[in-house]
Amino acid sequence: MKTMRFLLSYKAKRDYKKLTETLQVATDKQFSLLLKSLRHPSLRAKKYDEKNDIWQARVNREYRFYFLIHESTYKILTIIKHSK
Repeated sequence: MKTMRFLLSYKAKRDYKKLTETLQVATDKQFSLLLKSLRHPSLRAKKYDEKNDIWQARVNREYRFYFLIHESTYKILTIIKHSK
């Protein structure tokens, strides 16, 4: 099993900085869980866009992050409020 890492896109970095401290802590926790297992239940990770190979995972009930998987890297594209 290969060791995964993650990178934040420029947009994801901007999104992260706009989050409250509480949301930043929650996001950090979810990123840690992602590195351990894409299938961790609290992430509720799923393929969001099959054509572009974009995945979605949960920060909390209100926020989601979107990412790509390339080899051993999760590239976080954006962190946004979830439209219900």
